[in-house]
Amino acid sequence: MATHEFDIVILGGGSGGYAAALRSAELGKSVALIEQDKVGGTCLHRGCIPTKALLHAGEVADATRDAAKVGLRATLDGVDGAGLRSYREGIVAKKYKGLQGLVKARGITVVDGRGVLTADRAVRVGDDEYRGADVIVATGSYSRSLPGLEIGGRIITSEQALELDEVPGTALILGGGVIGVEFASAWRSLGAEVTVIEALDHLLPAEDVTSSKALERAFRKRGIASSLGVRFASATQTETGVTVTLEDGKTLEGDLLLVAVGRGPATADAGLEDAGVSLDRGFVVVDDQLRTTAARVWAVGDVVPGLQLAHRGFAQGIFVAEQIAGLAPVAVPERHIPRVAYSSPEVASVGLTEQQAAEAHGADGVVAYEYNLAGNGRSEIIGTGGLVKVVRVKDGPVVGVHLVGDRVGELITEGQLVVGWGAHPEDIAPFVHAHPTQSEALGEAFLALAGKPLHAL
Repeated sequence: MATHEFDIVILGGGSGGYAAALRSAELGKSVALIEQDKVGGTCLHRGCIPTKALLHAGEVADATRDAAKVGLRATLDGVDGAGLRSYREGIVAKKYKGLQGLVKARGITVVDGRGVLTADRAVRVGDDEYRGADVIVATGSYSRSLPGLEIGGRIITSEQALELDEVPGTALILGGGVIGVEFASAWRSLGAEVTVIEALDHLLPAEDVTSSKALERAFRKRGIASSLGVRFASATQTETGVTVTLEDGKTLEGDLLLVAVGRGPATADAGLEDAGVSLDRGFVVVDDQLRTTAARVWAVGDVVPGLQLAHRGFAQGIFVAEQIAGLAPVAVPERHIPRVAYSSPEVASVGLTEQQAAEAHGADGVVAYEYNLAGNGRSEIIGTGGLVKVVRVKDGPVVGVHLVGDRVGELITEGQLVVGWGAHPEDIAPFVHAHPTQSEALGEAFLALAGKPLHAL
């Protein structure tokens, strides 16, 4: 067995792993990045990037159907499945090539193969051992299912959904979280009949209830059906379709069933517990500095309990790299991490929901303001409805920003700055937003909370 020595060995080359590798290399460390598939992980190859390409194709389809509304003559003849797949794969391939070049330019050693953590900060890959002064666990996540629900045939996860050569005629989606609503939105835009099945009372149940209700109204208007508040019981499939039975006895039928009930930590068979890394329900146990229970072994990304978002993985990877290098980085609290569902309309948020703020500060200690995008010129031009909701502590800082509408994901960074810096609406009100932009809607909400609304009563 050959042993290779590095300053840092990283197990997993997804968002958190490669971010840690790039930053560590910038800081002069020798780095081995071990990945059994492709550097970039789920986000680049089977998640964030290809799904957003699919959603953009849906946006173009919707714009073509609605062309007459803006005085243009255009028709949609259908979906070229092979062409759509080629477009999506081309985007991924270009980003992957760029990432490979970046990793190579930083002098990072990429090891292809499945890694298993062993004692004394080493990772075994086949007959080789890669030993680091520090090890970072970044093995990512996998698509979950439910007990008794077998994936296969016409019952698929998001990974298989992206491999389809055609848009399903009728699709059932189990799970009304981000993955579920994004596929529902994209498939509906591309011509499918879609029903989302969610056991809780609202779509996107982790979001502010105002945002969830706004999305549900928009989906109904688009012809996307929802079954809310009743649990899944079973699913059966034939050569031509799938039948889902709910706990109340109701049945739903479709060409396929997309299982989108969340993602689990990919920590099985990675040797973690044998190496002294404690797990809790499969997640890696870490302290507030992302240190595991094994000395000089760290963990980042989806294996760490909390929001499973690529940009959270980036931030954690950079944070750990700087910790190892002896710097004093500032950790980003979970509540300051922006969240976006890229459906149509998009749902974006940062900070506390109104309910969470009320629980933290008392119902009488919180003020919330909603601004309807119907009053925003740019939103009217691009044809989107939606809203802005800002939550503040009474006479205090803004603690939550919630947006619904097409393209509002591009606005959430301003919300993150406001919440992260603990700004009061009165602090923000003097700042001018360009006209006409959707960002004006945020400005209007801040003006209203500061007691001087302009385009609102």
